[in-house]
Amino acid sequence: MSNLHKILDEKLVRVGVLGATGTVGQRFISLLSNHPWFIIHALGASPRSAGKPYAKATNWKQTTPIPSNVREIIVQECKPEHFSDCAIVFSGLDADVAGDIEGAFRAADLAVFSNAKNYRRDPLVPLIVPLVNDSHLSMIPQQQALHQPPLQKGFILTNANCSTTGLVVPLRALEKSFGPVEACFVTTMQAISGAGYPGVSALDIVDNVVPYIGGEEEKMEWETLKILGGIAEEDGKKAFDMHSRYPLRVSASCNRVPVIDGHTMTVSVRFARRPPPSPQQVREALVAYTPEAQSMGCPSAPVHAVFVHEEPDRPQPRLDRYYQDGAGVSVGRVRQCAVLDIKFVVLANNVSIGAATSSIINAELAVLKGVVKLPIM
Repeated sequence: MSNLHKILDEKLVRVGVLGATGTVGQRFISLLSNHPWFIIHALGASPRSAGKPYAKATNWKQTTPIPSNVREIIVQECKPEHFSDCAIVFSGLDADVAGDIEGAFRAADLAVFSNAKNYRRDPLVPLIVPLVNDSHLSMIPQQQALHQPPLQKGFILTNANCSTTGLVVPLRALEKSFGPVEACFVTTMQAISGAGYPGVSALDIVDNVVPYIGGEEEKMEWETLKILGGIAEEDGKKAFDMHSRYPLRVSASCNRVPVIDGHTMTVSVRFARRPPPSPQQVREALVAYTPEAQSMGCPSAPVHAVFVHEEPDRPQPRLDRYYQDGAGVSVGRVRQCAVLDIKFVVLANNVSIGAATSSIINAELAVLKGVVKLPIM
């Protein structure tokens, strides 16, 4: 155990949650309530919720009760001055308000870990899936330096779309072992919780599959390139290379299905390497994959970044979505593809690793790597 681990185990880091009354905010609170390093210090929501104890401000929709250490916290408006004592601010804000609020928090020199989409395309903002590309944390000093005025502690870091997250974890494992993937076809079967609350009308989703989720396919296709790509440097300036050194084509088809939690995907890939790896080699590479979140000892990281099922009918959302508290990715049915090289099935818990869990592990990595400056309780 490192000295920093020992310090974090003894003294807690104050954190805040924006959008605390919404479904993503509630998930943040559930995960953070017993976190070994972080303690919830401030909660932010809309003006109509501000001034109320949290238990009276929220319409709680989680399967566990509101944590007792949060019930009486007074909800504040989402203004930086109410979060000035927080080393980390997690944002579960809806996209229609997240942009301006998160920008104001960064300008106030606060570290923002966002689940919203607003800054994912920003050329200075890392888009990080913590089991994949935490090396992109190296972009944050440039983001701080180019901000006007320059920042000492503040930045924005985003996690990916929930469906993209499930896809890129096995793709990174395969690229690490076998070199670049040059083509990927993915078809998603996405849970209704991915649409938020109250979500999809029962008349639309019961006994039905909806073969369209607005903007989702485009997100998967370009987010995958930013996440799996590297960082290029020219004339002292860094930029995300969007996997341009080894062009990757991604074709996504996204569907909403009558499942509560857990996004399932069928994936086919073609490798640049010829001949391609065998299905058994792919299984072994997925099992062996160990990201830094695991090796550095992040407390929220899964034991298995990718769990490979040998049964022919797994993974399944109802059976597998909460394995490892939903913090890892499940893969099954690894086999040869007659059109590309290899095909398989992926399951990722969209409300855990696909949302709040990713942000929390990102924050743990940022603390361990010294990106977050720590005032500790």
